[in-house]
Amino acid sequence: MDPAEDRPVRVEVVYSPLGRTVDRVELTLVEGSTALQALQASGLLQRYPAIDLTVQRLGLWGRLCPPGELLRDGDRVELYRPLTVDPKEARRLRYRRQSERQGARKPVR
Repeated sequence: MDPAEDRPVRVEVVYSPLGRTVDRVELTLVEGSTALQALQASGLLQRYPAIDLTVQRLGLWGRLCPPGELLRDGDRVELYRPLTVDPKEARRLRYRRQSERQGARKPVR
């Protein structure tokens, strides 16, 4: 048995099932564990049966990664939801709402 495989790797697995809601699980795994193994060990797949790994992607610290990516101590595994709104369109809508609110506050001369 390789002694390197006995070293613990502390990782965090995060998933946001809804906006402004985050489910975060801290795990200690053996060295050589993958992003997919961390997700499976986190229990998130059981808590959120709607997760579809054929659609949703995994990442490490905001960077997409394959499920077989080897983890290092301190890694943060992230499970991403599919986008519901194009980010550019969401920005336009926020800007428009902000402009309308500011326009209502301006005094009439």
